[in-house]
Amino acid sequence: MALLLNAINPAIGGVLIRGQKGTAKSTAARALAALLPPIEARPGCPFNCPPEQPAAICPVCRSAGPPAPASRPTPFVELPVGASDDRVVGTLDIERALQSGQRHFEPGLLAQAHRGILYVDEVNLLADHIVDVLLDAAASGTNTVEREGVSVSHPARFILVGTMNPEEGELRPQLLDRFGLAVEVAGPTDAALRTAVVRRRIAFEANPAAFYSQFADQEAALGQRIGQAQQLVPQVTLSDGLLELISQICIGSQVDGLRADITMYKTAQTLAAWEERGEVNVDDIRRAAELVLLHRRRRQPFEEPGLDRQQLDNLIQQHQPRPGQRGGADRQDAPDNTDTEGE
Repeated sequence: MALLLNAINPAIGGVLIRGQKGTAKSTAARALAALLPPIEARPGCPFNCPPEQPAAICPVCRSAGPPAPASRPTPFVELPVGASDDRVVGTLDIERALQSGQRHFEPGLLAQAHRGILYVDEVNLLADHIVDVLLDAAASGTNTVEREGVSVSHPARFILVGTMNPEEGELRPQLLDRFGLAVEVAGPTDAALRTAVVRRRIAFEANPAAFYSQFADQEAALGQRIGQAQQLVPQVTLSDGLLELISQICIGSQVDGLRADITMYKTAQTLAAWEERGEVNVDDIRRAAELVLLHRRRRQPFEEPGLDRQQLDNLIQQHQPRPGQRGGADRQDAPDNTDTEGE
């Protein structure tokens, strides 16, 4: 669900998938790209520019003349753990810029991932400054490269998906907070489910084409539903009472800053759109909180990341209005002139 919500609304800010080794974290991330519709871009364009909005520095779009777009699959770019700064953000030819005044930019992985998915396996093993660059670009939608006073910027809007095995080390709290959503993945303990997984894996290895065709209709339907939800997101409303509930949940969970509040708002909206509703309800807030607070809740030293669902239920219950009273999650803004005799 966290992957689907980011596909519908990339403004949520990506997803961090934490879990044991061998739990198909990478498989799920790669499968997301197949659900997204193809994009339109000029052949050979290194920035995946949409025909109607080419990047200012794109040499292909500048010289192409009238738009001649072609469909290409949604980009899925995998960032290797040992990638250098230049490989990620791109390189700028300083000598050429100083001598001729031309800014020659060699695009990096962030340019390739524009309008697609950037996948980082073992994100907790990346150098911190590389993770900072990724998260800044994901939040701003722009990648800026500066060398010796020469600066180049290009669009870099992508869905950031990171996976990690906590046994190999944790991310700093400041970096954890920059991922919009987080989920914990564990291996199935039900024998029937494990058996089904093994059967599907063996069937795929025996005949990949037949395996794909078996699920083609389901994937097409899922992709269509994602597209419909994308159109509905801007129309979904969230009441002032529910916004107050979001704030109370974040305060009660002792999260730092306001990023959790904003992300929970967007996630709840997207959940409602996914279920073809025009208004957010309390259950949307609850489900959004489970995805938003998992990695943000302030915890004691040596305490494992997690979410206290009983505490979440209590916070929601406290915000519900008592019988005969206005207030809580369903409260709308109103003048403070109510009759207090009943109280």
